[in-house]
Amino acid sequence: MAAPVHATMSLSLDGYGAGSGQTLESPMGDLPGPALHRWMFETPEENAEEQAHIVGASAYIMGRNMFGPVRGEWPVDGEPWTGWWGPEPPYHAPVFVLTHHEREPLEMAGGTTFHFVTDGIHSAFEQAQAAVRERGDDGRIHIAGGVSTINQYLAAGLIDELHLQISPVILGHGERLFEGLGHIPLEQVSITPKSLVTHVVYRVLKPGA
Repeated sequence: MAAPVHATMSLSLDGYGAGSGQTLESPMGDLPGPALHRWMFETPEENAEEQAHIVGASAYIMGRNMFGPVRGEWPVDGEPWTGWWGPEPPYHAPVFVLTHHEREPLEMAGGTTFHFVTDGIHSAFEQAQAAVRERGDDGRIHIAGGVSTINQYLAAGLIDELHLQISPVILGHGERLFEGLGHIPLEQVSITPKSLVTHVVYRVLKPGA
């Protein structure tokens, strides 16, 4: 049986999940400060359950921009880029990073290993499913972002649940979730308002559901 696939994204009220011009100094691009993630850093106790869900998967898939600001071929000189999260990332599980450029797997402290997948979203999906089966814990796969990656998996019909964290801010520009997608029927599972965010969970309805 296939592992369930959940996707999580922090969004503005007008649907933007990232800005443009990502750099090492500005991980979210040209968005104003931590506009979309204040709930994580300023009110962690309020949102402990939702944060636990994000880091409780058995395998992860993310886009290269989510992994870091490095573009093109991976540098061979100097210190290699190992992600935004320091020596011990919060995932503690296999993470499959979508990229066009080959790189050897990167083992980090705490059980996280980044695997760099060059042959597309379906290959990453199958590798993540195999990783969950190998763990044997009946866990789930988590699509960790960014916006383009989640949109691709939605378009392919490979996501079972969407977990959205909607912040009370209007950005007016950036990378928008659902941009360019056709009709995707959703079933509302829950809405949980908190002081800095509203958590909304949708089930993605598949054909014949």
